[in-house]
Amino acid sequence: MIKKTKLNRRFVFIFRLKMLCYWRWRYDMNFEMEKIGRFIAGLRKENGMTQEQLAEKLGISDRAVSKWERGINMPDHAHIPQLCHILGISINELFSAEKMPAEEYMHKAEENLLALQEKEERQTKLLLLMEVIIGVISTLSFFVMIMLGAYLDMPDFVRIGLIAYAILQFAVGIYTALMLERVAGYYKCPHCGNKYVPDWRSFAFSMHINRTRRLKCPACGKKGWHKKVVS
Repeated sequence: MIKKTKLNRRFVFIFRLKMLCYWRWRYDMNFEMEKIGRFIAGLRKENGMTQEQLAEKLGISDRAVSKWERGINMPDHAHIPQLCHILGISINELFSAEKMPAEEYMHKAEENLLALQEKEERQTKLLLLMEVIIGVISTLSFFVMIMLGAYLDMPDFVRIGLIAYAILQFAVGIYTALMLERVAGYYKCPHCGNKYVPDWRSFAFSMHINRTRRLKCPACGKKGWHKKVVS
């Protein structure tokens, strides 16, 4: 009973940690999108346009413009240059959600670049943390269900179903964890310094020590032990 209670507490702690990281990320994303949305709405009104008129110039629906201004969605990359041209701002000003004098432009551009880099690093670390959490939970659940199926008295069909489910959830969990590790951050070539995201096949079948994997660099073509970097 004591071991079971401790195990339950660990599961609860891991689940709460995962949810805390997730909602923190959602809060940061929503705040930035709402700020940019208010900026777009203000500029549209300054230019004397309705949502329908702006949407018509961009070749999209007025519902899409409404979602931008309410901070629900961000403008698609294909529409950002044209949107900035219509509103009379730069792309840098759009993502800063403010107009700026020419002398402040370069300084703000550097700040935005650093902010984007920090944001990428935070998201990468969050993905890597989720990888660990999913891997740990999947592994623990697998062993717990296998032990229950092996030692508890139960009908054979229940035992077989429990073991099959344990194997299935373990496979899905490990696959998800590996996918998160592959797309989070980059792998850095020790020969040319190139940073890249490997394809699934070369990643899955490569030898590895922790998160360092023996891969072939797509830039220089040399094989080596490529380390995982967050940015």
